[in-house]
Amino acid sequence: MGISGRIAAYFQSAQITPLLALVAFLLGLFAVLVTPREEEPQIDVTMANVIVPFPGASAKDVEAMVATPAEQVLSQMTGVEHVMSMSRPGVAVVTVQFKVGVPRQAAVVRLYDTVGANADWLPKGLGVLQPIIKPKGVDDVPIVALTLHSTRADTGAFDLERVARSVEAEIKRVPGTREVKTVGGPGRAVMVEVDPTRLAAVGLTLHEVRGALQSANMGLPVGDVLQGNQAIAIETGPYLHSAQDVAELVLASRGRKPVYLREVASVREGAPRPNATCGTARCSAAKVKRARLKRPPSRSPSPRSRARTPSTWPMR
Repeated sequence: MGISGRIAAYFQSAQITPLLALVAFLLGLFAVLVTPREEEPQIDVTMANVIVPFPGASAKDVEAMVATPAEQVLSQMTGVEHVMSMSRPGVAVVTVQFKVGVPRQAAVVRLYDTVGANADWLPKGLGVLQPIIKPKGVDDVPIVALTLHSTRADTGAFDLERVARSVEAEIKRVPGTREVKTVGGPGRAVMVEVDPTRLAAVGLTLHEVRGALQSANMGLPVGDVLQGNQAIAIETGPYLHSAQDVAELVLASRGRKPVYLREVASVREGAPRPNATCGTARCSAAKVKRARLKRPPSRSPSPRSRARTPSTWPMR
């Protein structure tokens, strides 16, 4: 008989064995009773996106002037696990992730204080806007992701995005949903391609056309009309909703005749033009991995190609 057999034989005949079993049972019962239990345990995993707009700057300039200095400043905070940035034309997104267990409120306050105390790292006089801080947490992680695709060759990303918007509206009606959003679509815009010859013929400039579009796509209170013990509020509007509304916009008056936008430009509705072009396979891979890259490369258009690009104003 080996050593294990002799130990088992000893406890079979020992009178303390039932007492030890009872003590082990009571200890296990006590551990079950005192151990805290939650259906949804709250774990502090705080992160935040610091969005710094830099209108008109290329991705390389955004990286050099905004993203890299921002990483150096934000990485000095206590409790930060890692900092990464993503540079795009006209905007820099710096993601700050705190260590697990750092209270959310304390982390967000610390981030606001750091950004406010080190506001001098932003280049002055170059058009850099104030940073926008958007805190994130565990509850902001998506739990369901739906991908729409089509086998038809005549169905593009713009058509799929319109279907996704309708599906998004239906999902938002489900009780308990917090946030539902559509990503990956090209977007919707009204493209205005101005003809320089016709524009010069009526004596207008591109700056005047842009000002007319911006002023027309705006709602402002005009005043109140008092009538019959009632006050009627009058507002300018409505907003421009379609390409037809944009085409019928009056730019100026020449010879007591209105000059419509459709007379000096072609107006159409659809997906906005991309900022850069690349192969289909490489573009698909770049879209999937773009959020994981620290500083994704980007090609900004040359001054000559930028001058040939038609002016585009997204519709609100």
